[in-house]
Amino acid sequence: MLLKRLEQQARKRFGQNFLVSDSALAQIVSLAKVDAESRVVEIGPGLGALSQQLLETGAHVRAVELDRDLVGFLRTEIPELDVYEADALKVDWESVCPGEGWTVCANLPYNVATPIVIKLLGGYPRFHRLVLMFQDEVAKRLVAEPRTGAYGSLSVLAQAYSRVQYGFRLSPGSFYPAPKVHSAVVRFDLYDEPLFGGAQAQFFERVVRAGFMQRRKMLSNALGSQFDKAVVMEVLGQTVGLKRRAEELSLEEWGQVVTTLQEQLSSTSGTNKA
Repeated sequence: MLLKRLEQQARKRFGQNFLVSDSALAQIVSLAKVDAESRVVEIGPGLGALSQQLLETGAHVRAVELDRDLVGFLRTEIPELDVYEADALKVDWESVCPGEGWTVCANLPYNVATPIVIKLLGGYPRFHRLVLMFQDEVAKRLVAEPRTGAYGSLSVLAQAYSRVQYGFRLSPGSFYPAPKVHSAVVRFDLYDEPLFGGAQAQFFERVVRAGFMQRRKMLSNALGSQFDKAVVMEVLGQTVGLKRRAEELSLEEWGQVVTTLQEQLSSTSGTNKA
């Protein structure tokens, strides 16, 4: 059995769990809307099961794989697959995916899934659609709505960059070796312009993360510990009100708060504390 022969390559340091469910592989391809006109980059192809199905659509497929042993295996077994030996967190995406309109498919290692998805979400117009697999708990955070326990900075950022859709859930038995948790596939259709309300991307992310660092506190206290407290109070008074918590704000309200805060900080002599 191929998986048994290569079992030693399911190295824990890379968080590798190979997807072996044919029905799940087909669902991923369908969710990605891949056809002969598509250009696809796959992150962490493993043994190439998804790569094969993507290639069967006629799409041009490139793969980014960190494990050099798997790179050698893929280049031998699937010669039509362009394989790049690289770390998805450090790779030069301009070299791997020149131009615009690429679709990204990936069974992301759980230990690096969040930083990878944030990096990819900021990649429009190079990337226009992402179909990614996460631990189910993370997938639910990505699509969570305000005033729910799962709603956090990751929810706000993902939904500001894209229309997020929870695709389907997978049991541990869909993988080899079987993980101890359920997984889920999520699709992101990236917006032409992120919904930041006019704020700069880095500042938007910084403020949202600051707000959720102390999610049980009033937003005035959470943001006031990172930025000029007087300016924060004025901004909240002008926008969403002083008696609000981070988990209560909608994406539109976050845009109002961050944009107004950016404008106020740039037009006053106050300096933030960070």
